[in-house]
Amino acid sequence: MNVENIKRYLFVMKELVGREVKRKYVRSYLGILWSVLNPLLSMVVMSLIFSTIFKRSIENFPIYYLTGTILWNMFTGATDSAMTALVDNKNLMTRTKLPKQIFPLSRILTSLVNFGFSLIAYVAIAAFFMITPSIHLVAFPAIVLLLLLFSTGIGYLLAIAYSFMPDVKYLYTILLQLWMYLCAIFYPVNLLSPQMQLVIGMNPIYIYIAAARDCVMYHAWPQTVQWIKMLGWGIGMFVFGSLVFRANKDKILIQNM
Repeated sequence: MNVENIKRYLFVMKELVGREVKRKYVRSYLGILWSVLNPLLSMVVMSLIFSTIFKRSIENFPIYYLTGTILWNMFTGATDSAMTALVDNKNLMTRTKLPKQIFPLSRILTSLVNFGFSLIAYVAIAAFFMITPSIHLVAFPAIVLLLLLFSTGIGYLLAIAYSFMPDVKYLYTILLQLWMYLCAIFYPVNLLSPQMQLVIGMNPIYIYIAAARDCVMYHAWPQTVQWIKMLGWGIGMFVFGSLVFRANKDKILIQNM
């Protein structure tokens, strides 16, 4: 792949991401501001419901909840939108010779952009609750990047699966409901039985969320075992998803003729 092709693909990627961001907010009066308000409003509601229940178990419940929420939303936004990227862009794929990976990847990068908007609310709330910055915050971008790699691998798998079996979208919606409750977004893990703690500890999304809470809330570096798990899940799923996508990408248009 030469430099000119790389520049062209990057330009197309930028245009696709811009199109997705505009399309999401095209009928909204507040537009991008919703990406800031949504986590704030969600945090307020959940804090009113659960902060009293878990007051003694979770210090700074709003930040605890918001940390889990913005990472979970980035993951679900990336994977759910990447799932339909190939089918939605079928006409464009038939008219151009662009790499098919560009289409789900543009949806995944769009979720990263939306995550960036959510960080505005996150930083504001952290300042309000006097969460002081520390050197440990430098780990936060690395955690987000590894989660994005994990999301990309899942997104590639879903994009291929949806191209052959549209019912995957409904099955994935059900799976996400169960998956969310296993991420300890709004409850403390230490209140659960040892067996459930073990189950949740094997959940890759929870590993990323727990590591992010460590460096933001508790001024601590993620443990070595956490880094190993995050690297393993992120790089491993990205490689696996990429290989499956590459092996099946040329069958997509034939299947959908």
